[in-house]
Amino acid sequence: MKAVLLRLAGFTGLPLVSILTPFLLVPIVARVAGEGGWSTVASGQAIGAFGGAVIAWSWNTLGPVEIAQNPSQQHRAEVYRQSIRTRLVLSALVFPFVFILAWQLAAPDHRLDGAAMSMTTAVAGLSPAWYCIGAGKPALLATFDALPRVAATIVAVPVILLTTHIWLYGVILLAAVGVSLVIFQRIVVPERGKTFTSWGGTWRYLRQHFGPAAISLSGTTYAATPVPIGQALVPNTVMAGFSSADTVYRFGLFSVMALGNTFQGWTLEPQEASPKKRHTAAIVSHLALGLAGAAFLAILGPLATEIILGSVNKAGQATCALYGLSFLFISASTPFIRNLLLPQGRQRLILVWTLISAVIGITLMFLAASRGWADGIALAMALSEAILFLGLLVPGLRLLKKA
Repeated sequence: MKAVLLRLAGFTGLPLVSILTPFLLVPIVARVAGEGGWSTVASGQAIGAFGGAVIAWSWNTLGPVEIAQNPSQQHRAEVYRQSIRTRLVLSALVFPFVFILAWQLAAPDHRLDGAAMSMTTAVAGLSPAWYCIGAGKPALLATFDALPRVAATIVAVPVILLTTHIWLYGVILLAAVGVSLVIFQRIVVPERGKTFTSWGGTWRYLRQHFGPAAISLSGTTYAATPVPIGQALVPNTVMAGFSSADTVYRFGLFSVMALGNTFQGWTLEPQEASPKKRHTAAIVSHLALGLAGAAFLAILGPLATEIILGSVNKAGQATCALYGLSFLFISASTPFIRNLLLPQGRQRLILVWTLISAVIGITLMFLAASRGWADGIALAMALSEAILFLGLLVPGLRLLKKA
């Protein structure tokens, strides 16, 4: 129990600083951008999130398992080298694509802002967080994932206030992340010369791990589509409040990710003789977090968006409640996917249910957006998350029983 409490403190307490720090920036960006600009910024971030999932490929799902189950430092270094090669190849393709797409969907006066903000979320695909999670080292996670974002945000606040140029945040963040990645590699990969001399297996790795990557991509696709779909089909004045609810929801998802990081390595430790109690603790904790988050969004979401983002960008009660349902289902499904199904090789099952939920969700989002019904987009997202959770619940419980 002491071990999990230490992990909980490290993987939630330390990254909590990086989660809360952007709240210093968000109110400034929302007020500088105005209604049309704010929805553009949110759309750019959502597009970038999809790009980040492509760049990360399968590393965020399989990487922690690979690191946790293989304590050899030499093996871990080679795994990280492979991740650098594959993610750099994908970055060369993804960064230009998301930049152009965000530019095209942006309001005319905020094209550079939207495109630059897409880079701030796309670069998350290069994060070393998965390695730190698998190694059970929250200090590394805080230093090389959280700290650069905190520093970039602190620098960006006065810069945006003085210049009113929102796009400068993207430049500052990319610089901070780039420096941290170089330093991180020097620490975990002592023989740096081998990183860029063995490119032969890169494309083979991408092909072999397409299944796990497709799970992440399909899930991220429908998770990232509500704001861009609304941006394309719903008036900007309507999307301002919707984008605010989406922003608060996505900040909340960091808590789900942090809790998942806490339990994934802990439940998969090979020396654990009776993992069922650990898996049960993870499931109960995620369910409690989901219920708390759903209640917060439904009850306090409109007030929170008004205080943080301004009255002109206040989210509606129904929108926040529907986003709360999405939060509940995604939190509840996380331990089944990360700790039970993926480690047991059930990638195909996860992919099938993820694709089913994504197709249904995106189809309903387009139907709602084409009728100018913003809350319908949020409802479609909640339904898709519910379908995914229910589809994986029974197989996950069966694996829990055998644990």
